[in-house]
Amino acid sequence: MGPGSVGGTVTAPRDGAIGILGGTFDPIHIAHLAVAEEAHEALGLQEVLFVPASIPPHKVGMAITSGEDRLTMIQLAIADNPAFAASRVELDRAGPSFTVDTLVALRDERTVGGRVPDLVLILSAEAFTGFGAWREPQRILELATLAIAPRDGFPDATLASVQRELPESTDRVVLLDGPRLRMSASGLRARAAAGRSLRYLVPDAVAAYIDDHALYRDPRRTP
Repeated sequence: MGPGSVGGTVTAPRDGAIGILGGTFDPIHIAHLAVAEEAHEALGLQEVLFVPASIPPHKVGMAITSGEDRLTMIQLAIADNPAFAASRVELDRAGPSFTVDTLVALRDERTVGGRVPDLVLILSAEAFTGFGAWREPQRILELATLAIAPRDGFPDATLASVQRELPESTDRVVLLDGPRLRMSASGLRARAAAGRSLRYLVPDAVAAYIDDHALYRDPRRTP
């Protein structure tokens, strides 16, 4: 893989190629799933792991839904896709969830018979703009290839921007063509708090779980 764009075709599965899609997933929604599916097809990933953060470094001190609830929603969302799996590697680790630590843990966990897995870190163009400020970004690039997906409402990552930000590591980056879905978890939480439907925005099983467990419900609203 290199810094060019990919998409629009299905790449034959590459044995040992594992995509990693991290985030708060509060809640998981159809844009997360669509990006994961695009990466799976375009890059020939054997599997895509959804990794919910325990304590996102940029959200320390902020209220987020329990890790177990977020993990359960992921499991419900991906239940019908055998290429998708959930990992609790960050939920079981104390302290802020740094990507570099997660990649090391997953590499060690998935190394079999001395064969190291081909890790692909999937992130949005928005997340990539702050990548240089992440903990040990160069180490991340040693551990995984970056697959950057566009996010509607934010400038696309381009070959020029990758060369500018990562001049020594452009061969460790691939650009996904799509999908382009404008959606945010914060907007979905606001909809739920206002008593509005999440149908067609999250999988039906996730919408039912949110409703059954009164997640995001505004306590000022009467049931």
